[in-house]
Amino acid sequence: MAVKRVLRAERLRRIPTQFSWIDQRLVRDRHLERCGLDAIALYLVLVTVADAQGLSYYGEANLERMLSMPAPRLAGARAELIRLDLIAYQRPLYQVLSLDTAAAPSRATGVHSVERGIARLRARLTAPGETEEPRR
Repeated sequence: MAVKRVLRAERLRRIPTQFSWIDQRLVRDRHLERCGLDAIALYLVLVTVADAQGLSYYGEANLERMLSMPAPRLAGARAELIRLDLIAYQRPLYQVLSLDTAAAPSRATGVHSVERGIARLRARLTAPGETEEPRR
């Protein structure tokens, strides 16, 4: 078994001050395998620009330009992500949806649950003297 080691310590990823993430369950739970390339490209942009609630107001013209994608392809990618239950859309608002399907939080408590989870994660990552290696 290969031993993992940091190849470029000066470029080690850190949690950014702005909020953004790509959930590993996209691969592990095979969500990406069900998506076409246009849908994956759109999803990448949306998870990158979304706020902590998964919301983004990026306009169609901006998305078409950023993705080099004509309007019909963008509409198709959006429809695919909606059909796969990865995003919700109500013009002009996009919402990247949680990948938690079994125990999806209610609308009333979901945001607070996410905020508590993020606070716990930040506390663990910044706790002094932590010796436990992060789970992969």
